[in-house]
Amino acid sequence: MSLFPKISFQREVEEYLTKVFRNNELITALGTQEAESKYQSLLSHLSHPPGFTTVRVNTHLVSVKHVKKLLFEEIQKQFKGLCVPVLEHPKLQDILLIPVIGPRRDLKKHASEVIVGAHCGYAVLRGAHVYVPGIISTSRFMKAGDLVSVYSDIEGKCKRGAKEFEGVKVFLGNGISELSRSEIFSSSGPLNGMGIRMIEPVYLSPSFDNVLPSHLFLQNLPSVVVSHILNPQPGERILDMCAAPGGKTTHLATLMHDQGEVIAMDKIANKVKKIKQNAELLQLNCIKAFCYDGTKALSVEKREDEQEGPPFLPESFDRILLDAPCSGIGQRPNMAYSLTLKEVTSYQPLQRKLFTVAVKLLKPGGVLVYSTCTITLSENEEQVAWALKTFPCLHLQPQEPHIGGEGMRGAGLSLDQLNLLQRFDPSAVTLQGITINSLQDSREDDLISLANKDCIGFFIAKFIKSNCQ
Repeated sequence: MSLFPKISFQREVEEYLTKVFRNNELITALGTQEAESKYQSLLSHLSHPPGFTTVRVNTHLVSVKHVKKLLFEEIQKQFKGLCVPVLEHPKLQDILLIPVIGPRRDLKKHASEVIVGAHCGYAVLRGAHVYVPGIISTSRFMKAGDLVSVYSDIEGKCKRGAKEFEGVKVFLGNGISELSRSEIFSSSGPLNGMGIRMIEPVYLSPSFDNVLPSHLFLQNLPSVVVSHILNPQPGERILDMCAAPGGKTTHLATLMHDQGEVIAMDKIANKVKKIKQNAELLQLNCIKAFCYDGTKALSVEKREDEQEGPPFLPESFDRILLDAPCSGIGQRPNMAYSLTLKEVTSYQPLQRKLFTVAVKLLKPGGVLVYSTCTITLSENEEQVAWALKTFPCLHLQPQEPHIGGEGMRGAGLSLDQLNLLQRFDPSAVTLQGITINSLQDSREDDLISLANKDCIGFFIAKFIKSNCQ
């Protein structure tokens, strides 16, 4: 049962998405009622967090069994003895799954209130504490050590430093203030550090703040699937075209046993710095990160200098991951999506530019995996249809593991082609939440099956390039 309102969109975006999910192909296959029901269910799911926290183990340094034991002990400590299992995934053997308990509807609300920004609020719903930069407003007399109720300003209408806020706010749970109001909003006060330590969140999920940082990487389940589908081999040369913050980059390097070369690119310098920091933290040496625009990564002629970075000559890579910039509508939780229709539709041409470069940089016989964390047809199945028509040398391939659903109808692809695609659709399960009691009564297989579905919205396509000459 839904706790939060369905995700809201600007009117033009809502009209656009309604047409996408009521397209003729879909209506013909499912019927109007079922298509509409699935769409409304998706909107509800998007405003709630996934049902599991997914942790990728850095198997380059440590075994999954060892981390599972340490993590179980850490969770018991954080949850004061509550017995929440840590599950191994049978098809993704480098991840651990932790069920998220909630929503907890019986929490008492306190008079002292803290309002946080929407993005901070989403992090809290996935297990984070509240850090000072995320705090927008607090009650007038809040002191360090006070019990407070934390709310998210999902529409972004609360003024910084306000003493009360009567706008739309969503209850996230209760915490203890680490600082007073005057310390938080003082001109010389702390700009960083913890502001509120959450003790009764609506969704109980472990905090990973400084927990086994070199052993773990927090990643959504479909994001882990992508690297397994690319299946990089030791000694190969791999390109991660839009790599920040480096979760998939470091996963690729780990799967290759740190043997070979993973070239990671992103056009924002601070994000490239983050990739390098993650590679260093996880002790992976085969990653080379460059600040570069992927649309310009193809060089027509050999350069005189011996520089190893971009741009690259055609057919330089064995495998390429294009986890493309996208409208991000599949991310969870999100209660108020802020992009305009112009912004949403701006991604398709950018993705095609990157895709065109990727195809040229890939060796014949090489593998290209394209992925997004969005739900639109234009950025997913339509891109596949366009790619197959534009590049006769590309052929869709089966994906292993295939734990999501098939592709969505509406782009003119055949049923066989749709079956080769992988679309993670959170509306595929009932939005019911997990309690300690239901957890104890659940079989492990059923929990794994639920985790495969109750995740973010995501799309994956895998191609192989034949020799076109």
